[in-house]
Amino acid sequence: MPPDHRRAPLPEALADCHATGRPGFSPPGHKQARGADPEVREILGDAVFYGDVLASGGLDDRRTRDKTLERAERLMADAVPFHPDLPSWARDAEADICVTSIHKMGSGLERGSSVFHLTGDLIEPALLKSRADLLGTTSPSVLIYAGLDGWRRQMALHGRELIGRALDRAARVRAAVEEIDGLHVEGRAVFCGPGLADDFDPRPLVVDVRGPGTTGYRAADWLRTHRRVDAHLADHGGINTQLTHADDRATTGTLLAALGELSRAAPDLPPAPVVEVPPPAGLRLTQSRPPRDACFGTVEDVPVQEAAGRVAAEMIRPDPSGTPVVLPVERLNEPVLRYLRSGTETGMHLPDAGAPRLTTARVLVETGTSGDA
Repeated sequence: MPPDHRRAPLPEALADCHATGRPGFSPPGHKQARGADPEVREILGDAVFYGDVLASGGLDDRRTRDKTLERAERLMADAVPFHPDLPSWARDAEADICVTSIHKMGSGLERGSSVFHLTGDLIEPALLKSRADLLGTTSPSVLIYAGLDGWRRQMALHGRELIGRALDRAARVRAAVEEIDGLHVEGRAVFCGPGLADDFDPRPLVVDVRGPGTTGYRAADWLRTHRRVDAHLADHGGINTQLTHADDRATTGTLLAALGELSRAAPDLPPAPVVEVPPPAGLRLTQSRPPRDACFGTVEDVPVQEAAGRVAAEMIRPDPSGTPVVLPVERLNEPVLRYLRSGTETGMHLPDAGAPRLTTARVLVETGTSGDA
């Protein structure tokens, strides 16, 4: 029998929980909003708290015949992909494993909404589960699971129509941005080709703002301050905005108007400092030893001018995008340090570095270095 994507087991179980009104004697301790702070309840609404039930002790009755989570997982495994014009689904391309981040482009709740998909028998499901359990919580919330389940049902039933409209809208917005003086939207030619991506999703808009002489960091700050528009990501060269099936003529109109005003305001912004970006090969640092040495070894903070050649004892990642440039136990080099230092002068944020402005770097003390006793 084919799966019935009209069903959403977790929201249905949550609705039953609300209808029966049974009291729960496991965390969360606010007991369906009754113990929550009144001001927080006024801001968030009680519905958030009514849905904050532990999947392991509230709805997921794996010891009975119902097995709510298992049914939802089976439906999710069958549902994707949702539109033929999107890049090939990794599982259809015979990938052994892929991860779907629902909170990036789907309608799941933000943070933690990811799904593993397995193909073939190269990876044992029980082994994957044991590894994933190391990173997951022991108290999963039904809010996350129900959001995933509802998104799957929405996309299985209406995804072709919803995503089709989003793709058409993205094409119109891309053409409109190209008409704005000084701005440029990166397209398939930049991202696809030999040694690059195989296919292209046009819904994320990577807008190059260097034409008007500014940086993505300053452009994102200006948009937020002056037009109340939040970019998804920003770097020294541009901003990224995500278009999804939730956007419409009003939201894209707001974006285009804000970008037009940014173009006109850019000449009055401070000049953009130069970010010394090394070629891709220069960003590949060498791991010098087991990662545990960074946690248990002796470390010291040295002036960044003296850090080249030393072994990092901290992670350094620009945020956004959140991709690490330096990982613990990688040996630092001068091009990477210049890139990060020059980046901080343009607005790059380094949330994990001990010195966010990177005036110093945390490194391992090795035999023959200054920190030896």
